[in-house]
Parts: sequence; structure tokens; C-alpha cells
Amino acid sequence: QVQVVESGGGLVQAGGSLRLSCAASGRTSSTYTMAWFRQAPGKEREFVAQSNWSTSRGYYADSVKGRFSMSRDNAKNTVYLQMNSLKPEDTAVYYCAAKESTSANYNYWGQGTQVTVSS
Repeated sequence: QVQVVESGGGLVQAGGSLRLSCAASGRTSSTYTMAWFRQAPGKEREFVAQSNWSTSRGYYADSVKGRFSMSRDNAKNTVYLQMNSLKPEDTAVYYCAAKESTSANYNYWGQGTQVTVSS
């Protein structure tokens, strides 16, 4: 049983940076995969990034590749999404998700945190 809670969203100007946090609680382990998704108004939820809990290796959507990166703090049981060179198109509610590495679907989701990029 795992709970994840996102934080760190806010308003930022285009070209700026923001770091989102996802704090996990419950029975997490290095076997978990963590991911970020986002959903803009009127659009479907889309994949942003994912990584294994225990490593810094990740996979990124083409739209954010080279601008976003994931990292972790094992002591705080937290993963981060560093977002640089933000664009207005990045405006969305960002969700943290988790799953066991062998599971097909992400079954643990946070409530979301709003990111708004102005121009």
C-alpha cells in the first residue's frame, strides 16, 4: 500500500524553472517505478517521465526531453521532476504515479499539482 503526494507547482514565466516533488509513503522499495504525468484543460492525461526508484535513469517524452529530468532523495523517500526552459505548452496539472516495476499499470496516484507557465 503506497501513497504519493505531489508539491512544488506554481506560476512561472516562460524560460524559467520549477522543481516538483513527489513524496511517497507506505511500503515503497527499490522495485517501484515512479512516473510523472500531466493533464492540460480539455486534453487527455499524457506521460511526461518515468524512472526506477533506485536509479537516476529515466525515460522522457519527446516534448520534454532535454528540459526535464528526474532525481531522487532516498532518505526522504521522494522523487523530483526538475523542469527547465519551461514553455506555456507545459501548463498542466502534474501527477505523480507509482507502480511495482513488474506491473503493467500505474495504480498509485497523487492528487496533482498545478503548473502554470506564462508568456
